[in-house]
Amino acid sequence: MRILLSQICHARSGDKGDTANVGLIARKPEYYTIIQRYVTAEKVKEHFEGICLGKVERFELPNLGALNFMLYESLGGGGTKSLKNDAQGKTLGSALLRLEIEIEERIEL
Repeated sequence: MRILLSQICHARSGDKGDTANVGLIARKPEYYTIIQRYVTAEKVKEHFEGICLGKVERFELPNLGALNFMLYESLGGGGTKSLKNDAQGKTLGSALLRLEIEIEERIEL
């Protein structure tokens, strides 16, 4: 089954310097295990190819049903240095929700 992350998650994003911080929050508790299994740091790095020039680090927050990703070197130096439209990383959460994943489970959306 192929799904968009927007079907099972909310997102929140921000920044600190040249690093974007993107959180995925499962819409239902049962969706957390799906994002935990299928949304890897490698998959997020691939999704942001050309935007994230550094590494991607993933942190699990099971008590919140969320994953947090740090995207290093992704904001062109940060708000005061960058010529990018989104030097603060506020839209990267929405961009991550457009990631499509292939899952083995059949889920009710």
